[in-house]
Amino acid sequence: MDSLPPRLQMAAKYIVDNTNEFGLDPIRITAAKAGVSANTFVRLASHTGFSSFDEFREPFRVSLVEKYDSASGEDWIDRMSGASDFGRAQAGTARNEIDIVKRSLRLLTADKAEAAVNMLMEAQSAYVTATRASYALAYYFHYVGRMALPNLHLIPRHMGSPVDEMISVNPQDVLLAITFPPYSADTISALRLAKRNGTRVILISDSELIAPGIEVDLFLKVSLQSQHHFSCFAGAMAVLECLLFHLVSQGGEQAQTRIGKYEALREDFGAYWQSKLPKLRRK
Repeated sequence: MDSLPPRLQMAAKYIVDNTNEFGLDPIRITAAKAGVSANTFVRLASHTGFSSFDEFREPFRVSLVEKYDSASGEDWIDRMSGASDFGRAQAGTARNEIDIVKRSLRLLTADKAEAAVNMLMEAQSAYVTATRASYALAYYFHYVGRMALPNLHLIPRHMGSPVDEMISVNPQDVLLAITFPPYSADTISALRLAKRNGTRVILISDSELIAPGIEVDLFLKVSLQSQHHFSCFAGAMAVLECLLFHLVSQGGEQAQTRIGKYEALREDFGAYWQSKLPKLRRK
């Protein structure tokens, strides 16, 4: 990779990161997605010893057929399980992760997903809260979601309690709370304060009965079964990703415009690594 010219590096990186799409898309679509010209991929094919672009892409097409052969099922897990003791352990945790995601997505019916998205989009202010390990889920949901939903707020934002930032919550607001066993006392306090103020509540957890006196407007149950001591968050992340998809889709052109502005701002100030120094946009 390092020996390639910059444009060929971009094309090669796209192929490495998007093997399925590369096997499916026509060359012009591939080039547009990679941000280079179609001729760049032709040059890359020649540089790597292929006589044509189609010959270069053919192994990726063959791989797709093998990968999505309906008869193959989960044979790859069985093969891994029989390879070694470590492979057997890896196969076990892989099956567990797949099962967790499947169960969590099965529980997220279309009606529940639509209700959650409508509640968030119609709210005057939407708050997402979690603490300890699950804070990472709330942070990611807010990081992406705020680009489609500008009135989405992450609490706590600093080293405090969620209730510190809920002094003005009201019936026009929504609180999305994420908590898993052992349930966070701070999150439970936030849930109680929300209901006291008439704020609508969406709870993502393994159980609706997380503490006495907790009432929610919408409960999204996720599977947490883990093969280690702590909860597995794969199912919860899959549910959050579904909600993010709908938020961005429902946001329409306004959401796309905000996302574009965020990306432009980050590029202008060098948020992402690149081989050249960022060039500030001029009005």
